[in-house]
Amino acid sequence: MPSPLDLTADAVSLTRQLVDIESVSHHEQAIADVVEQALVALPHLTVTRRGHTVVARTDLGRGERVVIAGHLDTVPVNDNLPSRLDEETGLLHGLGTCDMKGGDAVILRLAATVPEPVRDVTYVLYEAEEVDAEFNGLHKLSQSDPDLLEADFAILMEPSDAVVEAGCQGTLRVEVRTHGERAHSARSWRGVNAIHGAADVLARLTAYEARRPVIDGLEYHEGLNAVAVRGGVAGNVIPDECVVEVNFRFAPDRSEADAEAFVRAFFTGYDVTLTDTSPGALPGLDRPAAKAFVEAVGGVVNPKFGWTDVARFTVLGVPAVNFGPGDPMLAHKQEEHVPVAQVEHCERTLRAWLTGETGETGEGA
Repeated sequence: MPSPLDLTADAVSLTRQLVDIESVSHHEQAIADVVEQALVALPHLTVTRRGHTVVARTDLGRGERVVIAGHLDTVPVNDNLPSRLDEETGLLHGLGTCDMKGGDAVILRLAATVPEPVRDVTYVLYEAEEVDAEFNGLHKLSQSDPDLLEADFAILMEPSDAVVEAGCQGTLRVEVRTHGERAHSARSWRGVNAIHGAADVLARLTAYEARRPVIDGLEYHEGLNAVAVRGGVAGNVIPDECVVEVNFRFAPDRSEADAEAFVRAFFTGYDVTLTDTSPGALPGLDRPAAKAFVEAVGGVVNPKFGWTDVARFTVLGVPAVNFGPGDPMLAHKQEEHVPVAQVEHCERTLRAWLTGETGETGEGA
């Protein structure tokens, strides 16, 4: 078992402690053990563990409850452990520094050092975010103990360059099939070319005009795109089937059912098969806790176009935002790193919000 976590250390040192505990997806026991051990020692928290997911809650009877969550797992090691701090550049290097142990360290620091927040807090450090959804710790928790995720507002500490990214767009994929009739290519007029039949599918996509709804003052931008085309039998055969795989990124004011209905209507006359779908997440910036949080971070909020686990909170009726240190473009890269200033800024901002001292956020992002 790794050495116990030192929650009295600063957030950057704590990030290094977490990074140096290897926790590739499905192998989170060691890190979950030390996280649980550290949180159980804090008398102001009630700690629950499910698998390798650890939940710690304050129960102060406040008028609001917020969830602050981060995943403990990483993608596989790529010659990027142990952690390495470059003091000259102010960058902390190593697997998970950006995605998302910098955010996890902030969560643990807050859990340890804010015993009486102005709003009750549920801290969630969960397993298996980087793999299939069936293993995801938040997903499992929403099935086994949905009451542990009940809240007025949630913050997922995914890397967002220490800027609030509200909600997220949903995503679905469909296969659009065109059908034809096989024939020898030397006598092509005796068949029907399914690949040629896909021309209209692609023309519809080319003519598509993206919907750009404004939700809570944020403009989202939907997208409908072909991402793969499959067809062909042999070099001398007219193909009898062609499949165009289409990805629809839909704004969070659409449900999954609404998004599917839109895509099916868009491709009226074609064989459409739904292959994958995940809901979007409404930003919920009209909620009191969300308003106070936006004020605490300086009022700058961007819409989240990609999909993150904030969507799981929307399914539970909890509006959510992404707010964490690190550039999301560096996630999963060998050169993954996080700016020390962003880790410090996120901790300072969240601490001010949780204690009501909104004038203490300072700079650093």
